[in-house]
Amino acid sequence: MTNEIRCAHILVEKEQLAKEILAKIGKGESFSKLAEQYSIDGSRRRGGDLGTFRRGVMVKEFESAAFALEKGQVSGIVRTQFGYHIIKRLE
Repeated sequence: MTNEIRCAHILVEKEQLAKEILAKIGKGESFSKLAEQYSIDGSRRRGGDLGTFRRGVMVKEFESAAFALEKGQVSGIVRTQFGYHIIKRLE
């Protein structure tokens, strides 16, 4: 079981916007460029890159989704107290 992973995310306030962004990713648009354009947190300046983190650091819903991803895989929409996330596992 992996205890440390590196992910990027896109965080938005509205579920509808998250759905639109997910559709753009599905059509091949750049995850990092979409993060820079839409994400509402500080990671947007790094293309959504959150760096490496261990289990127990992120909120439960985010962590469960992130650790379930394979390298390069993008999640569906994950709702947390912060809003709606789309997560991409980087390594």
